[in-house]
Amino acid sequence: MMKKQDGQSLVEFALVLPILLMLVVGIFDFGRIIYTHLQLELVTQESVRLAGLGQSDVTVRDYAKNQFHGNAAELGITITPTETNRSSGQYVTITMTYPEEFLQVLGGFALPYTVTTSSTIRME
Repeated sequence: MMKKQDGQSLVEFALVLPILLMLVVGIFDFGRIIYTHLQLELVTQESVRLAGLGQSDVTVRDYAKNQFHGNAAELGITITPTETNRSSGQYVTITMTYPEEFLQVLGGFALPYTVTTSSTIRME
């Protein structure tokens, strides 16, 4: 005796669909975080170059916040040593941090992630 299985495909699709959607959203979210990391790396390198040329900390911070395509208020910038302690031949390091969330579509269950980049150059 053969049973009718008209709704079997629909049930299987309904079970697999959420997993498939989470995979697609995860791929796009991962790409967004990688883009943020690459952009922050570029801004860090350009900012440390300015500090290496003798620009003030305020100028370097303003430049970094203007060049970054994100929420500049959340961008953390650490410059060591400070401009008062820098002299020619010393190394200057700039570290930037930016908070991100992986899988934002999950709302409160999103995974927090901090993008951190650092660059060092010798003062001229």
